[in-house]
Amino acid sequence: MPSGADACVRGLKAVLTVPMTDLARVQLTFVSPSGDRASGCTKEREATAKVKLPEPLGDRDVVVDNYTRFTLDGAEPPALRLCGELGCTPPATGCTAASYEQALRAVDAPEHTYRDSEQCDGKWLVLDFSWRTGPACAGSTEPGCSSRLGDRWFYRAKKSGWDPFFRTASGGCRAVRRAEPDFPARLCASLAPLPSR
Repeated sequence: MPSGADACVRGLKAVLTVPMTDLARVQLTFVSPSGDRASGCTKEREATAKVKLPEPLGDRDVVVDNYTRFTLDGAEPPALRLCGELGCTPPATGCTAASYEQALRAVDAPEHTYRDSEQCDGKWLVLDFSWRTGPACAGSTEPGCSSRLGDRWFYRAKKSGWDPFFRTASGGCRAVRRAEPDFPARLCASLAPLPSR
């Protein structure tokens, strides 16, 4: 919550927004002058808000303000565990489509990105992807309608997911092996340079 010298939060409350189904949806609200820098509410502090549920939570997840999800799975009761961007049970790092989606998020790839190719051995990954540019003109053969920008990233596997460590448009292994000599040649030797458009 916003915090400072004066009262920075009024009316903090938590309410169940819809009847419980497989989830408990909770909304947190409060009033604060924190947007006004002159208010002095420029720091943060923890706060507690209680919500009364019509029945025990059971094994339901809790969603706060439509986006933040908590789960009992893997948590130390009575606490809940905060789920990440990839959900409460993110995909294992590996050579799978779900894992490649995590790799795209790790480099902040543009929305509606297309994966063009992957070279993967479970420990290392090369991911080529592209995204459309220019006018939206489905089904047209006009040159501007098919223009794309592309990117190539190299990753190493970590427990938390694919970790990007190098980016290049060049082909082959020379550039990536300067950055990481242990990167396996079998994953980069056949890479062609990326087109400029």
